[in-house]
Amino acid sequence: MIKGLVIRSTGSWYDVRQEDATIVKCRIQGKFRVQGIKSTNPIAVGDWVEFDMEQDETGVIREIMDRKNYIKRKSVNLSKRSHILASNLDQVILLVTVKSPTTSTGFIDRFLVSAEAYRIPVKIVFNKIDLLEESEKKLLTYMEELYGSIGYDTFRTSAIERIGLDDIQEVLKAKVTLISGHSGVGKSTLVNAIDENLSLKTGEISEAHNKGRHTTTFAEMFEWKFGGFVVDTPGIKGFGVVDIEKRELGHYFPEFRLRMQECKFNNCQHINEPQCAVLDAIEQKQIPAERYVNYLAMYNDEDGGAYREKGY
Repeated sequence: MIKGLVIRSTGSWYDVRQEDATIVKCRIQGKFRVQGIKSTNPIAVGDWVEFDMEQDETGVIREIMDRKNYIKRKSVNLSKRSHILASNLDQVILLVTVKSPTTSTGFIDRFLVSAEAYRIPVKIVFNKIDLLEESEKKLLTYMEELYGSIGYDTFRTSAIERIGLDDIQEVLKAKVTLISGHSGVGKSTLVNAIDENLSLKTGEISEAHNKGRHTTTFAEMFEWKFGGFVVDTPGIKGFGVVDIEKRELGHYFPEFRLRMQECKFNNCQHINEPQCAVLDAIEQKQIPAERYVNYLAMYNDEDGGAYREKGY
């Protein structure tokens, strides 16, 4: 069998990159569909697979290698539980915009929790900073301080004015990076600005709703000219958290995790328990109240359908 890296998924066919960089179009063997897989996609971009060549020069994937990690979200397909965005990642860049469209902290926190659960480092990149008015710049500074205080690295970029691109390129070099975010935050435009050899399709923001239109239809991996790979994914309207037990949720908030040992009860959920170190820290403004509000929304599973409209 031949070993290769899945660099594009269209749902039924996969582009698999061999070690000599040639691409083979592959389909999957039927057994993958009946192995109790609870995701909409049994194979994801970033997977290493083994396949056999057919007479027509296409391949049949026989085996999927063990993943070191993956990140997934709740699927919009109700018959399945989740959709894997990508696997075997070194890091994620979460692209956020304060304006056109606005990314809510609820969306950011759901994404960060999922990445924490699978131990994937996240860097938050605030894009389209050239569009910001004075009041919006203050909101940007607030969000940078909010996530910086928790320990997340933040960056500012403008693909149009080429602001911050050198810093991002250093972060991307020699790593496999997933770039994700709401529809319309400028993922494809930013990727094209970082590496002019790539020409990803870009779209416009809908003026009527100030929301992005999907331009990336399928997840796809590209090689940077300066080394490393980027996974471009369809824009996400909402991000539902899956496979995380309520009792474990607090562990994926780093600022909660730091204080958990000080709670009176080992199984403290940080809701209304006495002598809760997390609640004390919130009261003393050592933990941002906004993060706690988003924790409660996730804890109470307020993400079924309505979360897409609310921005959660």
